[in-house]
Amino acid sequence: MIAPHASCAPARSAGTARTVRKAVVPAAGLGTRFLPATKATPKEMLPVVDKPAIQYVVEEAAAAGLDDVLMVTGRHKRAIEDHFDNAFELEQALTAKGDAVRLDAVRDPARLASIHHIRQGEPLGLGHAVLCARRHVGDQPFAVLLGDDLIDPRETLLSRMLDVRDRHAGSVVALMEVPSEQVHLYGCAAVEPTGEKDVVRVTGLVEKPSPQDAPSRYAVIGRYVLDPAVFDTLERIPPGRGGEIQLTDALQELAAGGTVHGVVFDGLRYDTGDKAEYLRTVVRLACDRDDLGPEFVAWLREFVAGLEGGMAAKGRPLAA
Repeated sequence: MIAPHASCAPARSAGTARTVRKAVVPAAGLGTRFLPATKATPKEMLPVVDKPAIQYVVEEAAAAGLDDVLMVTGRHKRAIEDHFDNAFELEQALTAKGDAVRLDAVRDPARLASIHHIRQGEPLGLGHAVLCARRHVGDQPFAVLLGDDLIDPRETLLSRMLDVRDRHAGSVVALMEVPSEQVHLYGCAAVEPTGEKDVVRVTGLVEKPSPQDAPSRYAVIGRYVLDPAVFDTLERIPPGRGGEIQLTDALQELAAGGTVHGVVFDGLRYDTGDKAEYLRTVVRLACDRDDLGPEFVAWLREFVAGLEGGMAAKGRPLAA
């Protein structure tokens, strides 16, 4: 077994500059699993407590030193652009009220990084969304952060991946061990150990395999640090699973050349693309808040106790 990445990344040497400064956030999906809420509201803008999910992703990129963020959006995603822009009238009203706390909260999204936007004209898959970033990224390595995957702000996964890229070059993917019955939901990696306890060499990738065909239980989660060579591969490969251009297929080709590494992660990750997990994410992050947690946790205890009492009275167990 590979030892997973711990929550604290090793400190960087003073004066050491990162080679990666740009991040790409694909956000063009239709959000069909959350209809009808996403009929007019981008799924990335669904609130997680009091911030849209996509803001957590941009905050993660900024915390890792990525100060140039490109959003790859689609039609009906204007709300994302507005959220990361200045809101003059609202800011003016809050200033007039002397509400400094809410004023900072409104201004924060636009101050996180230099935010850019481009549209993916057709829903041709994650690989195509990444390919849309080619002109903006150029010949530089870059990070890709998927908006459905939230990494707890206390974790340092992305910084660790950037460190691995600085040492090994090539591309780096985030891996998480999942139960066998869940491997069909992910791209799964064939790996071999390196000299580092939480770093593996990726030798192959399979998109959403059946449990019997999976090369391992190491699933690729929504964080990547990609070498610009991926663009040439994405332009060349044919559509894969679902008739879409799959990023996994491009990484499989690069892995065959020995240029893909993985960071094994077992920290706190939240999948906001799933309804049940989205609800659990809101509850978990609300419980962690100093301003909400104590009162909310006390209410949760009473609520769950009431549920247990009600189920016991009916002779039914409480669902896990």
